[in-house]
Amino acid sequence: MNPQPTVRVLGARTPVSDRVLTREALAFLGRLQGEFGARRLELLRRRRERWAFFDANTSIPAFAKAGTAPGSWRVAAPPADLVDRRVEITGPAEPKTIINALNSGANVFMADLEDALSPTWHNVMEGHAALMGAVHRTLEFTAPEGKEYRLGERLATLVSRPRGWHLDEPRVDVDGAPASASLFDFGLIFFHNARASIARGSGPYFYLPKLESHFEARLWNDVFEFAQDALSVPRGTIRATVLIETIYAAFEMEQILYELREHASGLNAGRWDYLFSLIKAFRSRPEFVLPDRAQLTMAVPFMRAYARRLVQVCHRHHAHAIGGMAAFVPSRGDPGVNTQAFAKVREDKEREASDGFDGTWVAHPDLVPVAREVFDAALGDAPHQQARLDEAAPIVASELLDVRIEGGGVTMAGVRTNVDVALQYLDGWLRGNGAVTIHNLMEDAATAEISRSQLWQWIRHATPVDGAGPMTAAIYRDVRDTVVAEHQREAGPNTRLTDAAALLDELVLGDWQDFLTTAGARLLAD
Repeated sequence: MNPQPTVRVLGARTPVSDRVLTREALAFLGRLQGEFGARRLELLRRRRERWAFFDANTSIPAFAKAGTAPGSWRVAAPPADLVDRRVEITGPAEPKTIINALNSGANVFMADLEDALSPTWHNVMEGHAALMGAVHRTLEFTAPEGKEYRLGERLATLVSRPRGWHLDEPRVDVDGAPASASLFDFGLIFFHNARASIARGSGPYFYLPKLESHFEARLWNDVFEFAQDALSVPRGTIRATVLIETIYAAFEMEQILYELREHASGLNAGRWDYLFSLIKAFRSRPEFVLPDRAQLTMAVPFMRAYARRLVQVCHRHHAHAIGGMAAFVPSRGDPGVNTQAFAKVREDKEREASDGFDGTWVAHPDLVPVAREVFDAALGDAPHQQARLDEAAPIVASELLDVRIEGGGVTMAGVRTNVDVALQYLDGWLRGNGAVTIHNLMEDAATAEISRSQLWQWIRHATPVDGAGPMTAAIYRDVRDTVVAEHQREAGPNTRLTDAAALLDELVLGDWQDFLTTAGARLLAD
């Protein structure tokens, strides 16, 4: 029997850390890390081997199959509060956001500890404390101007998103090495909240980000079984929805669902990270250069194929298929902007409902009624449309990798948008804000990743820019200098624009870096 691992908290004490990092909770984290830490590191090593294979191999991989026959198995029946998921709202695990989202009228709220939360130690501790307060119904928040926020009577079902397998939690040391951020977040949420969630008729529900293989899904399933046994919670109580947001996972959707079948609730089309993953996977190959981000809608053929494939796999095995994010944030001073944006949101949601999705994501409470109206019309009294099997035109693997877009191209407006979004987001992220409203869109780490990776890709391949010739480092620097100067004129005393520009230069002009969150972690305040 292995000895109990030694867990040391290196992060500073915060107003809530004693409540979150109890002796018992830390012991539970140590057990998780001791049991699964080495497997996680091995899977991360295998990721790099696969990255190299995808980058070098020009053949199209086949879709992986699962089970003895593709249609012979199904995921566990959903608990009552996850049967109808037609509208889900997402946001960072922060007190005000959690209260507003739970009160929003959405069916589900995904509290995000990953892409929408800047991982300062203060934010991580506050996020876990706020989740404890939400589950135990004690969460309150008073804004600096005195406005008070409290939980209502009817709340959305709470689902939490821990950080991905690739991230460490450097403020917690287990036997001399940083803890896995995934095990840290999951372990604290499950330890503090599982029994209270069950007592209220719900359960410990999770979104799993950035998986790249069914082996990583199997690891999560083993973690779930271990945790449930350790706390005497019946196996199968945990429910997990997997974000299909890497090109690697897209080829293993069915296997991933199979590995988690006793705990699975469905799959989600994580469109923004998926685009980033596609650029990242094939960044060295000119045939995979993508046009302006604004042209990469869900209506383009390769994204339609990805969405339809996800629905087909989910419904074949009686799992929920959840659509992508509507990132628009309404303007309080420009009704015209809202009218146009609401029309685009409605069009996007109508496409998802028509494709067979059982629900969808929004980033702001004002979009809940728009999404609900669309899915109410599609679903009627039914909680989902899993009985709809779109097998007449199955998606073939080559469709996911045919990234040609008729009329697509790179423009100076697209270059400027990418520089502007990346700079503003990194400035906010370094100041502790992981969800930043930019041009009436809610940007998080995933959308910033698209912006910086496209710039890197365009320079690497000297991609033609409409009216400006081949894309170069000099064009990037000129645009960066202009954008920085514009924002510095309006910057407040806490700006991190200088650091953001230096980090963006590193990400765009230097050797490829896999994640901006790991590249920028050294610059965070704590």
